[in-house]
Amino acid sequence: MNNRNNQSKLLFIIGFSLLLFACDQKNSKIEKKILKTAPEGMVWVEQKTFLQGAKRDDPYAMPREKPAHMVKVDGFFIDITEVTNKQFRKFINATNYITIAERKIDWEEMKQQLPENTPKPHDSILQPGSLIFNKNVNAVVNMKNYGQWWTWKIGANWKHPQGPESSIEGMDNFPVVHIAYEDAIAYCNWAKRRLPTEAEWESAALGRNIKTIFTWGDSPELLNQKANTWQGKFPVENNPIDGFKYLSPVKSYDPNSIGLYDMSGNVWEITNDFFNIRYYETFFDKNRIVRNPKGAKKPYNPSNPNAIERVIKGGSFLCNASYCASFRISARMGISLDSGSDHIGFRTVATMVLER
Repeated sequence: MNNRNNQSKLLFIIGFSLLLFACDQKNSKIEKKILKTAPEGMVWVEQKTFLQGAKRDDPYAMPREKPAHMVKVDGFFIDITEVTNKQFRKFINATNYITIAERKIDWEEMKQQLPENTPKPHDSILQPGSLIFNKNVNAVVNMKNYGQWWTWKIGANWKHPQGPESSIEGMDNFPVVHIAYEDAIAYCNWAKRRLPTEAEWESAALGRNIKTIFTWGDSPELLNQKANTWQGKFPVENNPIDGFKYLSPVKSYDPNSIGLYDMSGNVWEITNDFFNIRYYETFFDKNRIVRNPKGAKKPYNPSNPNAIERVIKGGSFLCNASYCASFRISARMGISLDSGSDHIGFRTVATMVLER
């Protein structure tokens, strides 16, 4: 009797195990099917372990990009291109959202981000607008004084990128610009997406690589073929060797190894991480692999101590080796939450929740 009971138990265990195996196989097929079905305009970035930050042979690497450290980032979907004017217009039409560059300026709020006792500008200046690149710079006295090539333009916003007299007619496939962090978040909430972390952004930019300097590899000679950047002497001479003098339509250059366009150059892309120039210093253990890092717990930038900044990645059409060389994957800068300009945009990501 005991032997028969044992046999029955054994048969039950085997049968139950086969049932679980069959379920697992079924779920596995469902998961694989889902992972291969990317939302429209997005591509899947495989989970990978890679070297984040400055690469050993990068001559342009800056202290805030060091030390390089190993991270492991789970898979996710990311937009193939930067969000375009056409896509952003659809969001505006659906929500009637008003971007920061279009809103009335609140001086009491603005002065909190400025040095103490900063005098209030005249009301004629405190009008809605944004920063645009000054295309008429003839000479520069001090390259650290970026105010020489930036101009506050009243009436500049996503619909009027160079001021009230300009428009985006015929520019549906150009990346939307003059976008601040808050604007990008509003779009993400509407689209049921989110902004990438800096680590996710680097994972996507690397494509199938794990430690290259550029999105295409390690060869700087390919820059003009691969990215929309500044050619000539910045900011006084720009020769459109790559085909575009300033902003270019998305997909104007070859994609990286997983089909992503403009991960280098064209417009800076906003991420969700706080910008802290000392954040990478916390990765002192070279043997530790950090999984899905979310960035610094708080911002820190002594050059802009009163502002809360987020990390922007990828560089823009203004990037040049003589100035910032931010067309590199590891390059990172900060942007205030309420700031936008004619070379800042964004792209979104989505995390797939597997059905079971």
